[in-house]
Amino acid sequence: MRSRIVAILAALLVVLSPATAARAADDPLLDQLKAVPGLSVVSETTGSDYRFFVLTYRQPADHRHPKAGSFEQRLTLLHRSSAAPTVLYTNGYGLAASPRATQTEPTALLGANQVSVEHRFFTPSRPAPADWSDLNIWQEASDEHRIVTALKSIYAARWIQTGGSKGGMTSVYHRRFYPGDVDGVVAYVAPDDVINPEDSAYDKFFDTVGTASCRTALDDVQREALRRRERLVARLEADASANGWTFAGSIGTADKSFEMTVLDSVWAFWQYSTAADCATVPASTAGDDELYEWIDTVAGWSFYTDQGLAPYWPYYYQAASQLGWPSLRFEHLRGLRNYPGLYTANSSLPPQLRRAHNPVPMIDVDLWVRTASERMLFVYGQNDPWSAERFTPSRRDSALFVAPGANHGANIAKLDPADATAATAMLRRWAGVSTTFAAKQASDIPLDDMLGGDPRRVR
Repeated sequence: MRSRIVAILAALLVVLSPATAARAADDPLLDQLKAVPGLSVVSETTGSDYRFFVLTYRQPADHRHPKAGSFEQRLTLLHRSSAAPTVLYTNGYGLAASPRATQTEPTALLGANQVSVEHRFFTPSRPAPADWSDLNIWQEASDEHRIVTALKSIYAARWIQTGGSKGGMTSVYHRRFYPGDVDGVVAYVAPDDVINPEDSAYDKFFDTVGTASCRTALDDVQREALRRRERLVARLEADASANGWTFAGSIGTADKSFEMTVLDSVWAFWQYSTAADCATVPASTAGDDELYEWIDTVAGWSFYTDQGLAPYWPYYYQAASQLGWPSLRFEHLRGLRNYPGLYTANSSLPPQLRRAHNPVPMIDVDLWVRTASERMLFVYGQNDPWSAERFTPSRRDSALFVAPGANHGANIAKLDPADATAATAMLRRWAGVSTTFAAKQASDIPLDDMLGGDPRRVR
């Protein structure tokens, strides 16, 4: 009996030793996070100089009626120091299915913490049941406002917001509705479709981008694909059968999916390729195999299917109802298209989610950015289709830079050296970080691609 008591006491001494107890109790960051009302810690991983948390935050489904229902919005936290600046990253889409520690360019340049937010209605951050009228730019901005307000109790230093493409647009909208939340915005390749039907900037882009020979080769690929419609649609139908792809739930038919993918091929080429890739464009005399495989590589036959589109219905819903979308002339395809009105956001939605466009929100945001915004930095790519329609920043401590020859992945590092220096200095000044500060970039934290997994022509 005595030996058993001794053994138990020895075990308790191990468990409750000062060092062990200190390790168990001395975690002020975790305690602070758990003390934030509505915030839940899902998981944590650690690196050489950071901690990474997957979190959820309870949000009202409708901020105008906060007691009418709620949902859990997913976010992640890359923590370096409570004294460091914090970057709010809005990618405009869902976070990766298995979130991992990544850092945006501003996060790396500032040695900052980073809070990444999944956009409402991208699963799993969707109310159930879902009232899709609650998916608008003000509601998402209000989500971010509540998150920033809650976390400023832990991160009291300056905040910078950033995002690429639709995420850059999201950062602009947050700034519009809650200008006091952050100390500056860096928006990458963010389109400003202020007047939805007025898309001449996109047509001018495709008339001038790259070389004449490359533009001709790309136009020829589209023409040839549509001329071979019967044979290539049969291939698409065979691929759909083999892979379990369907069309009836959204775009409608394999023929419509085929046409939309062909129309998208040139856009997708310039969005993600460079002028050097013009050499890979098939000749108009290429065989069906080469033509079909090239289009699959640059645009993806699987995307305009029910399975490819469903994860992005929230984007298309927003584009149809508020954000707008590019409508191109496609004059070189006259007489070859079966569906002249196909190239719209509503074409990628199931019938019950299709909406009429409301032009007021984008007009309002554009006017505010031009006249009243401050501390906003816009970065665009010279050869990026989405950069054809740009925001025009005010003269209030704001700027716009264009990365020469860059595509949809344009960033500060790809600017001309003088512009990169100016943009970096502006960002660091906003964040309260010395311009001589050498950013602390952990080698085991990769840079995020900033595009939120944008599929082809989706922003």
